[in-house]
Amino acid sequence: MKKAMRQLVAVLLCLSIAGCSSSENVREQALTSSPTPVTQESQDKAGEQEKDDTGVVPDDGDSNNSSEGEKVITIYCENGEIQKLIEKFLELHPDFEYEIKIYNEYMFRGDDPDRVHKLIKGKLDVDPPDIYSVVYGDIYKCTRGSDHEYALPFEDLGLDIGKLVEEAEIPQYMIDVGANPDGKLVALGYSNGAGAFIYRRSIARKVWGTDDPASISGKIGPGWDRFMDAAADLKARGYSICSSIDDIWNAYDMSLGQGWFQDGQLVIDPAREAFLDIARKMVDNGYVNNTIACEWYDDMKGEGDKEVFGFLGPYWMLSYVIAGCRGGDTPGEGTYGDWAVCDPPAGFFWRSPMFLAHRDTRHREAVGEIIRWLTLDTSETGAQYLWATGQFTGIVEIPSSMAVAKKVEYKYDFLGGQDLFEAYLHVTQNVRGNSLSERGSTFSSI
Repeated sequence: MKKAMRQLVAVLLCLSIAGCSSSENVREQALTSSPTPVTQESQDKAGEQEKDDTGVVPDDGDSNNSSEGEKVITIYCENGEIQKLIEKFLELHPDFEYEIKIYNEYMFRGDDPDRVHKLIKGKLDVDPPDIYSVVYGDIYKCTRGSDHEYALPFEDLGLDIGKLVEEAEIPQYMIDVGANPDGKLVALGYSNGAGAFIYRRSIARKVWGTDDPASISGKIGPGWDRFMDAAADLKARGYSICSSIDDIWNAYDMSLGQGWFQDGQLVIDPAREAFLDIARKMVDNGYVNNTIACEWYDDMKGEGDKEVFGFLGPYWMLSYVIAGCRGGDTPGEGTYGDWAVCDPPAGFFWRSPMFLAHRDTRHREAVGEIIRWLTLDTSETGAQYLWATGQFTGIVEIPSSMAVAKKVEYKYDFLGGQDLFEAYLHVTQNVRGNSLSERGSTFSSI
C-alpha cells in the first residue's frame, strides 16, 4: 500500500512540475510571432494563390494537391522559424522545380495537441503533408509509437543516409529518437537541444576558488550525489544551486534510460521515484529559492532572495532566456559576462522540432532534397551552417550537425569569452535518447 501511494505521489508531483515548465515556450513564442499568420482574408479574393516573394504559397486548406502530375510539395511547419527555413531553401534553390505550400499551426486549432497526428492520418480538411515537423514531446509517437507507420524512412528518399549522417556527425540522441522500430532513420532535427549546466563565474570563484568549466563539471557531477554535495557547499556560503526543483526535473527525467510507458503501460522507473527524495532534500535544506519557472528571471539577474548559481538547459535557454534577463549589456553590468557553461550532472536534451517525410508523398527525391538541406548539408549554403552563423534568427544557434559546429567559433562575451560551440559540443557527447515513450510528454516537460 505504501509503495502504491508513493508511486501515486510521484506521478502527481511530476505532473505538477511539467505544468509549471512554461520556460520551454519562451523561445518558441519569440519565433512563432513571425511571420504573420496566414489567414483566409490574406488570400487572393478570386481564390487564386500566387507565390509571395519567397516562392512559398501558404495553403488555405481548400486545395487538393494530391494529383500525380502536380509539382506541389506541402510542408507542415510547427512554428514560424521553420517557415523561414523553407523560404531560405527556395531562395537558394531558384531552379527547384516544385511549388511549396505551407500548412502552419494557425490553420488548425492551436490548442489541439493531436493536430499533427490527425493531419498525417488525413483526418483534417487537407491532404496529409509531404513533410511534417514535430516537437520532441510528440516525436516518439511518430517514430516508434502508434503513428510510426506514416513516416517514410529517409533511405527511401534517394539519400545515402548512413553516409550523410556520418559526415554531418549527427548526435547519437537524435539518431536514438529519430529511428523507427526497424532501426531506420525517419526523423532529424536542425538544432541541437543537448543540455548543459549554465553557471555564474563569480559565485564559483567565491565557493571553490575557480570558475574553470572543467573544474566546475567535476564539482557538480557526474551524478546527482555530487550535485547535492555542491548544493551543500553553496548553501554554506549563502547561495542556492538552482532557482527551484523545477529547474532540475527536466534534466533529471530526460537523462534516464527508459520512458514513462512500456507496452502501453505506465511504468515508474525507481530512478524517477528517487527524484522525490532529491526534491524534498533540496527544499528542506534550502538549496533552492523555491520559485516556479516564470519567476526565474530575478534569479537570472542576480536579484532573487538568494543569488542562484546556475540553470540546466540547452543553448537556447542561455541565448533566449538568461541572456534576456542579464540586467546589463556589458561585462560588469548585472550578470552580463558572469556566465559559463559546463557538463551537467547527467546528459539530457530539451526541445527542438524534427522533420519527417510522409509515406504517401509522390515526390520522394524532391522531399529528400529539402530534408537533406535542412538537416544534413554541411556546406556554407546549407541550413546547418546558416543556422550556426546567426543568418536566420540573428542569434548564433547550435546546429544538429556537429561537423558544422566544429567549423564555427563563437567566443561569447556573455560567457566571459568562452566558446559557445566548444562547450555544447562537449556536453552533446553524453546525451542519449532513451528517455522518451508514447504519451510521455504528459509526464515530462519536453
